[in-house]
Amino acid sequence: MEVGIVGLPNVGKSTLFNALTNAGALAANYPFATIEPNVGVVAVPDDRLEKIRALIPTEKLVPALVRIVDIAGIVRGASKGEGLGNKFLSNIREVDALLHIVRCFEGGDITHVEGNVDPLRDIDTVDTELMLADLETVEKNIDKQRKLAKGGDKEAIALVPLVEAVIGQLQKGVPVRGIGLKAEELKLLKPLGLMTAKKVLYVANVDESDPLGKGPLVEKVRARAVKEEGAVVPVCAKLESELAELPAEDRLAMLSDYGMKEPALNAVARESYRLLGLQSYFTAGPKEIRAWTIPVGATAPQAAGVIHTDFEKGFIRAEIYNFTDLIEYKTEGAIKAAGKMRSEGKSYVMRDGDIAHFLFND
Repeated sequence: MEVGIVGLPNVGKSTLFNALTNAGALAANYPFATIEPNVGVVAVPDDRLEKIRALIPTEKLVPALVRIVDIAGIVRGASKGEGLGNKFLSNIREVDALLHIVRCFEGGDITHVEGNVDPLRDIDTVDTELMLADLETVEKNIDKQRKLAKGGDKEAIALVPLVEAVIGQLQKGVPVRGIGLKAEELKLLKPLGLMTAKKVLYVANVDESDPLGKGPLVEKVRARAVKEEGAVVPVCAKLESELAELPAEDRLAMLSDYGMKEPALNAVARESYRLLGLQSYFTAGPKEIRAWTIPVGATAPQAAGVIHTDFEKGFIRAEIYNFTDLIEYKTEGAIKAAGKMRSEGKSYVMRDGDIAHFLFND
């Protein structure tokens, strides 16, 4: 699963991306990497891993990971090929959700591409370009779907009124995510790769004087996010970049100076994970304690399949207890004695924080 960083040029996208993918950015001993020039992998901070290790000794911890894609800055006319045009369109279509970086501070050395700072205008500029590109996509697609529907194609019969409704809303300036479509309707539209159907997390790039994002510009973005049932994370990209390069002990002191308990990038990683509709379950043993990523609603066999496809195919049952049980009872023996260790079958829906042992046929 991937999230893409989008925004106007010079709003701090690359600074944020570099800070996120820096080896020291989020927490010690967690793996980070820049896979390609514009693709990185970051750990999802989860203090439950250390708490599990305190009760179940292990050689290493392996956190959940999120792939981050730094997408070229979007300019006016991008939907018509201005700037990097087609490249940004293909990159955005491939990701699962968007981190929209918005500049929320005045001054600074870098001049805003529009000449002045207005976060809502900037959001509208990006949304407009994405909506125009989506509108072109659905208008090209509708004739094909109508022909298929006349021929009796069931999927096309369902798609035609849906695509027509989407066209009407996009023409009014409403992004697909704002139409209020049902899950099954979004699933039908997914092959079209509509960019405004993707969930968005707004990252407000703030000044060092306002690291917690209490200023009026961030409040405007928060109000916008509330209307879209979204979220905002304030981040000083410059500060986070500096923090990422410091040793752990100096980082803690610097955070304290700014009234922060942790790097803001931790919140970005966690919110990105939530935005994608993901949760973690754990496996725990002497070799490693690992957080495995699964969609909310995944069954026990599907969770086993994340470890290895053979585990899902040969799934028999799972022995499961929750992280909260471990914290309360301290050992697996005590958890069993208290009747909290459950034997679950194929229909069991995993919960966030479950600790699982899978039994399967080879």
